[in-house]
Amino acid sequence: MEANQNTEQQTQEVVNTYFNRDLSWLTFNYRVLKEAESSEVPLFERLRFLAIYSSNQDEFFRVRVANIRRLVEIGKKKINRALDIEPDELLDKIHARIQIQLDEYGSALRNNVLKELEKNGIFILTPEQLNEDQRASCLYYFKTKVLSFLQPYHFDRAIREPFLNNRELYFALKLRSKYSQGIKFAFLNIPSNRLPRFFKIPSPTFQFHYIFLDDIVAMHLDFVFPDYEILECKSIKMNKDADLNIEDEFSGDLVEKIQKQIQKRNLGTPSRFLFDKTMSPELLENFQDVFHLSEDDLVSGGRYHSLFDFMDFPNPVGGSLEFEAQEPLRNHKIDRHRSIFTAIDESDQMLHFPYHSYNYILQFFNQAAIDPHVAEIKVAFYRMASDSLIGNALISAAKNGKKVTVFIELKARFDEENNLLWAEKMQKEGIRIIYSIPGLKVHAKVALVKKKTDEGTNKIYCFFGTGNLNEKTASIYCDHGLLTCHSKMGEELDELFKYLYKRKQPKPFKHLLVSQFNIVEAFNVLIQREINHVKKGKEGRIIIKLNNIEERGMIDKLYEASRAGVKIEMIVRSICCLIPGIPDMSENITVRRIVGRYLEHSRVFWFNNNGKDELFMGSADWMKRNLKSRVEVTFPIYDQELKQEVKEILNLQLQDNTKAVTLDEKQNNIRVERKKGEKLYQAQVDTYQMVKKWEENS
Repeated sequence: MEANQNTEQQTQEVVNTYFNRDLSWLTFNYRVLKEAESSEVPLFERLRFLAIYSSNQDEFFRVRVANIRRLVEIGKKKINRALDIEPDELLDKIHARIQIQLDEYGSALRNNVLKELEKNGIFILTPEQLNEDQRASCLYYFKTKVLSFLQPYHFDRAIREPFLNNRELYFALKLRSKYSQGIKFAFLNIPSNRLPRFFKIPSPTFQFHYIFLDDIVAMHLDFVFPDYEILECKSIKMNKDADLNIEDEFSGDLVEKIQKQIQKRNLGTPSRFLFDKTMSPELLENFQDVFHLSEDDLVSGGRYHSLFDFMDFPNPVGGSLEFEAQEPLRNHKIDRHRSIFTAIDESDQMLHFPYHSYNYILQFFNQAAIDPHVAEIKVAFYRMASDSLIGNALISAAKNGKKVTVFIELKARFDEENNLLWAEKMQKEGIRIIYSIPGLKVHAKVALVKKKTDEGTNKIYCFFGTGNLNEKTASIYCDHGLLTCHSKMGEELDELFKYLYKRKQPKPFKHLLVSQFNIVEAFNVLIQREINHVKKGKEGRIIIKLNNIEERGMIDKLYEASRAGVKIEMIVRSICCLIPGIPDMSENITVRRIVGRYLEHSRVFWFNNNGKDELFMGSADWMKRNLKSRVEVTFPIYDQELKQEVKEILNLQLQDNTKAVTLDEKQNNIRVERKKGEKLYQAQVDTYQMVKKWEENS
């Protein structure tokens, strides 16, 4: 729904001084949807953006909507006094906005992406479009593969309570017996968790035909219900509250409590019941009654749900319909050395992902595992890859006699089970495992290696990152990683690890900005310094890049700086509760959002300081949870060459006139207008080329 050529409009009214975080997030996901509609994006990438939109919305219902529903149930009248909005009113706004987006999503899929696929000889057929050979192929596949996974449930002869698994696909059915009177109701699973969602069927030359697994099941219901006439068959899906409900983290065995809650996650209360909008009122009401669904639970959609499966839709044509491959770049300053540690001895090293190869981080851990001078390794994990190469390197280090300590966060949402499996695996191999801290999440992305020097002392080598130590996400997330042997930063990081396992108050941090200790105070001081410069007639300027900004104390400080005349440029990918461009409040603040090939994930903070600039980066967004309820590490960049690199990357993002939108005071995504004759800037493409040039010239 476009207001004009340059506006992606999902208007949100300006109320007081903050946007609501959930309505703000919806404008981000809407921006993802608009990327799926863009003819400038390769066709299969548009299909993937549709998949990402669907997956994002799924998680939003499982977490945020579920939380708001709980507030409604306990009778909490105000989510937020400043917004003066009641939970039930917020739910209404969310549902109304999502319904508009779902309609646009369906149109984008049907009238845009699928038609473009057909122009390229790729067809997703419905049962009505199949010829005899294709029907025979579907029947054979159904009998040999699909049928064994089907589990019909009849309401009238059930021996167990009806139950829909979280996020799985089903058909809701209205039946009439061939041998008795009366209408019956049932549901049947669509086994997309066991079989591919898309099945390739016989195709004419130079064409590629596919059919949804859903339709293969629907075509052969007479095999499942031989004694019934099928009166109605409509697709449904249930989302459930996905938060782990750990009532008391401070007593008992936290690991055991998390394990139990993981097992219960599928039993959560409904947060969304998605149904085919052509479903009859009778069938819908029956399912409402059986599953105790309120009107707030109901969301009407199209014929097919869980379209995140488009992420795995096969591309039979090849690379012409996808982004051009970008070969990860070598870092020549590191490559000149036989050991990554001697490279760090020479100077601080920085890696820009996904442009640089992540192999350098693996190299850091692999070399530490076999270096005879390495005595100790400490790492903090938030989300581990399921087949983590870093985890395997740490196991090798332990087997080689190194002292290895790993902090692993068991409360990383949706990764609890994988993290727990890795913790148990590493513990069995002799690695010291430190589990979650009650009441806190450790979100820092840090590691250190202690090496014995010729003098017999320990030298500390550190990794500080803005993204997880996860080689899978590193290929699609834009992040930065610093490798340094700065002695004071190393000592402070070592102090932080001691705090994690001893729970003793660390010495004051002077270089690192650490949530729970000094991060809020430090950022306030840095912002105030820019205010003071302006008051003295000097320039005040700040650039901030975040995933999310919601914490009101920090927003208020930025408003104060804006009123004083400090120029503030923000790059905020997702939630932005700060309202830009309001006279006498935020007229000196601009906010832009970049959605492109990669997920912008880094957090970077630049302060002009009257020409003596300071640059920080880290793991912490400006959310209340990150600043108050987590352990996060933000770190300074002291090396002038590396600081310049990051500034140039930031400047490319501020120049982007292809993928960037600016946020207005009504939370609309306003396309950055490219003036006639103006050079085209696309930050992610240009960053790759710039980093490549650096490496060629190094």
